[in-house]
Amino acid sequence: MRLAFSTVTVSGMLVLVSCMVLRHAGYAHLGFDVLPPASYERPPQVPFDRSNYAIKLEQMTSFYDVPGEAGYFINGEDYGFESLSIIMTETHPHGGPPLHTHETEEAHVLYHGRMEYIIGGRRFTVEGPYIARVPAGVPHTFVNAGTEPLNLTAIFPSKHLSYKEIGPNPLVATER
Repeated sequence: MRLAFSTVTVSGMLVLVSCMVLRHAGYAHLGFDVLPPASYERPPQVPFDRSNYAIKLEQMTSFYDVPGEAGYFINGEDYGFESLSIIMTETHPHGGPPLHTHETEEAHVLYHGRMEYIIGGRRFTVEGPYIARVPAGVPHTFVNAGTEPLNLTAIFPSKHLSYKEIGPNPLVATER
């Protein structure tokens, strides 16, 4: 993480106008500057026109999972896909979803960062870039094992995203 400062000179004095945090080049800020206290799921803010080929964040369902995973998802059938659904996240350090399953297999794509997983009975940590394979019906979860937020993309070969929560994320308790 780097800081970027904007300054101007006024009457011979250097004045700080703004300061912003610059994160690594592979990161897109999708969530919050201050994390919400409770989990939620919200419908899209703007309707999607199926004649468009690009889907904007405000046209997707948004969600937040305590303690630090914000994101957006699409059920492919609502956006013109015949066999594809997608989740895009901003996962903060020590954040991740509850332990859960999906009816279909899932692929996680991470370009930058470090994630700790539980998939079935296996626990492991992996550094990006990588693609993780999650078999259908297998309980799984993860946490950001790094020190900066990261973006994860999850891809499902189904026009409808299934999600069944099993319980709390066991990695969160061990991380704190």
